[in-house]
Amino acid sequence: MTTQTDTQASVTAVYKVSGMSCGHCEGSVSGEISEIAGVTSVKAVAATGEVTVVSAAPLAEEAVRAAVDEAGFELVGQV
Repeated sequence: MTTQTDTQASVTAVYKVSGMSCGHCEGSVSGEISEIAGVTSVKAVAATGEVTVVSAAPLAEEAVRAAVDEAGFELVGQV
């Protein structure tokens, strides 16, 4: 099931990421995803493994997967 919400020219998507265990992990994942063109907000929560991304348009999952991989974690998929 895909959770995407369109609100005033923005899209919110929630992704599941495995391997995050602390605030540093959250920062690494958030930092890499923030570099994707069009991303306006990222909130990673290690306790749940969820990363909420707000962007100007829907993101290609491959781009998100590459960013999460660059941070050293694994993208499980969209929630």
